[in-house]
Amino acid sequence: MPNFSGKKRVLTGITTSGTPHLGNYVGAIRPAILASESESNNAYFFLADYHALIKTQNPHLVHQSTLEVAATWLALGLDTEKVTFYRQSDIPEIQELTWFLSCMTAKGLMNRAHAYKHAVQGNIDIGEDEDFAISMGLFGYPILMAADILMFNAHEVPVGRDQVQHVEMARDIAQRFNYRFGKHFVLPKAEVDRDASLLRGLDGRKMSKSYNNSIPLFLSEKQLKKSINRIKTNLLEPGESKDPDSSTVFHIWRAFASRQQIEEMREKFEQGIGWGEAKKQLFHLINTKLESPRERYYELLKNPERVEFILNKGAQKARAESKIMIEDLRDAVGIRPLS
Repeated sequence: MPNFSGKKRVLTGITTSGTPHLGNYVGAIRPAILASESESNNAYFFLADYHALIKTQNPHLVHQSTLEVAATWLALGLDTEKVTFYRQSDIPEIQELTWFLSCMTAKGLMNRAHAYKHAVQGNIDIGEDEDFAISMGLFGYPILMAADILMFNAHEVPVGRDQVQHVEMARDIAQRFNYRFGKHFVLPKAEVDRDASLLRGLDGRKMSKSYNNSIPLFLSEKQLKKSINRIKTNLLEPGESKDPDSSTVFHIWRAFASRQQIEEMREKFEQGIGWGEAKKQLFHLINTKLESPRERYYELLKNPERVEFILNKGAQKARAESKIMIEDLRDAVGIRPLS
């Protein structure tokens, strides 16, 4: 039976299906790294490469993204001696747990998953069969996510609002398993940062790769300046007072600036700072914050064997727990030696 005492366990998964952008940093990476430094937390960070296969079937993209995402977290200061940092596919027990949980999960529960319902509605809207091009990976995604969470008995799972339902499903599945086979899982809780994942993109909407409006996190100085200059603004001229709260430039500034810098920039907007000057100052602010991490990031990209070593070390640490958990669960469901 697992030990439910001790530090609070916090688990964060990062899908390896693209290059991290400023919105990922502000909404997920930065607060997660800060939380991992708390002595009251036992933090788990994993690269969700199995989840990536639901979104893309491009092997090069998944492989390259695994390196880029891992390098991003390491470059930004994740201390792998304090946390458990691993690649999902290095923990085979997660797939076994996924099957155990699948056998305890009602199909009706999966039918209600937002991602599946959205895909079905999309097919209906274009006159296709409801399940056209919908894979079992997409349909069963919440069960794999439940296995990620329950394998390490996470108490809290920091997520955006769109993922809250999946954590609640993991909780429901855990309750059902516990009722049938005894208490093996803690009941996880979604932890939502109300400002998470809400950084605006180039067009003023939420920054997202799907909107093609994101600013990659570790662009070169030249590319970063070019991206910031593409931020959509209104036609107000220099000298004309501007509303900072409706401005994407100010919105991004606020995510990186100190309290004093925010108030100073707000005053400049009211005094009529030109858009060119505001974007120039935003570039300098972000570039200063990311200059050192950028150097570490590109150094790690040149040395993938170093990243692989760190991930393998993390996998050993994670499997020391997952092996014990899966042995306990096998015994609980009746899969054990005959004598």
